[in-house]
Amino acid sequence: MLRAKLVSRRNLFLFLALIAFVPAIFAVDVLTWHNDSARTGQNLSETILTPANVNFNQFGKLFVVPTDGQVYAQPLYVFNLTIPGKGVHNVVYIATEHDTVYACDADNGVVLWQVSLLKAGETPSDNRGCSQITPEIGITATPVIDRNAGLNGTIYVAPMSKDSSGNYFQRLHALDLVMGAEQSGSPVDVSASYPGSGANSNGGNVFFDPKQYKERPGLVLNNGIVYTTWSSHCDFDPYTAFIIGYNQTTLAQVRVIDLVPNGNEGSIWAAGAAPAVDDSGNMYALTGNGTFETTLDANGFPNHSDFGNCFVKLSTANNTLQVVDYWTMFNTIAESNADQDLGSGGVVLLPDMIDSGGITRHLAVGGGKDGHLYIVNRDNMGKFNANSNANIYQDFSGATSGGLWATPAFQRDTLRRRHRRPFEGLCI
Repeated sequence: MLRAKLVSRRNLFLFLALIAFVPAIFAVDVLTWHNDSARTGQNLSETILTPANVNFNQFGKLFVVPTDGQVYAQPLYVFNLTIPGKGVHNVVYIATEHDTVYACDADNGVVLWQVSLLKAGETPSDNRGCSQITPEIGITATPVIDRNAGLNGTIYVAPMSKDSSGNYFQRLHALDLVMGAEQSGSPVDVSASYPGSGANSNGGNVFFDPKQYKERPGLVLNNGIVYTTWSSHCDFDPYTAFIIGYNQTTLAQVRVIDLVPNGNEGSIWAAGAAPAVDDSGNMYALTGNGTFETTLDANGFPNHSDFGNCFVKLSTANNTLQVVDYWTMFNTIAESNADQDLGSGGVVLLPDMIDSGGITRHLAVGGGKDGHLYIVNRDNMGKFNANSNANIYQDFSGATSGGLWATPAFQRDTLRRRHRRPFEGLCI
């Protein structure tokens, strides 16, 4: 999968803080990728920024924070945080490809603390022969924050590194928000296996090889579990589509699924977007090009459980992680073969919407490289139809000229017209 457009920040070595003409006194935390678990990007409590003051004279660069590496992860923000010995601050957290996390004052850029997540004798990973993230791979995924975890709140971070013997490591860290210290049980090495005969399998199980993956999508915190979702380096086999969950308190591994356990490829990229989560704890993601069986079982699922190039819904109920619904286009095999997959984009869950017939719709939107924007019904996504895309809620062909390497954002129409079509508040 050619994903060169995912690295638009490859030359960014400085974090630029943009703010209005008034001091940065916010009352809204940004604790996860794209503001909320639905990934809408909305800040419904914004009171300072307006079309009147976001202009050349009143809006712009406030300060620059030099960092030790490139910044791919979205900076996160915590307001009104007490730092021992340093008072109360609004804090922005920045993670770099050199495996460093910075906590900076969001109003003036002063570094309050910084920590390296490298163990003794380690460096960040090399680029693994892939130019998408280069010259080094460290922290690529947006972290996630829980202000109520631990004594002072916790930020969860997933760095990649290697040692002098050429061993590669993926780890999950839990850091204290106010000091940057490792929480109890942190860090843990990421390792996993899952029943299957797919790529990198042995003895009836597929194994997670840390050197073959990078954590590109943002981390997800869902009902006490931190989920990691994994991308490859370019399309360098062997790799599949692991999702691995850890108890946020102990960092014990508690969930594993491989979305392509009996095939190959199909990883999750999403241009860095974290999988979306609904109010019931179900997670939604788009998978990249990879194995999909057009032979379906009695429930309409691929008969070998391989969900390459699919829009997937995963249930987290009853201490499990399983695919409970999916959708893919009628020409999914051709799209995967042509590298025109869904995996280059991310998912947004739309707020409940009432259509012109008075029916409440629970919808999600996403798209990839084929130029379509797909709207799925989260209650019945449509699965696979070999003849057409008529099984989807709505298919906007040609909506994204040249394909989509990003995630939509949502803004509700403030006019609230009663009979508008339900997606007219959607912005790309």
